[in-house]
Amino acid sequence: MRFRIFVSGVVQGVGFRAFTQRVAESLGLSGWVRNLPDGRVEVLAEGDEEVLCHFVKELWKGPRLSRVDRLEIIKEEEDEPLFGFSIRY
Repeated sequence: MRFRIFVSGVVQGVGFRAFTQRVAESLGLSGWVRNLPDGRVEVLAEGDEEVLCHFVKELWKGPRLSRVDRLEIIKEEEDEPLFGFSIRY
């Protein structure tokens, strides 16, 4: 299963991408995370549905200095396989 997640709030400049990568790797998810010009963070994550749901709960918490106001989650079709979890710039 694959989720595209848009995270809104205080999520840039607070270690949110590194936090997301650590959590995703610890859960065995594949995908990537990146900052968007509008201040949101975009996450593409692929894995087992139950694990993805746990991942979403962790994103709501975020790192210590962040504040997550909103998560927009879009379920996507898996077109090409993802390997590893990276931070995109």
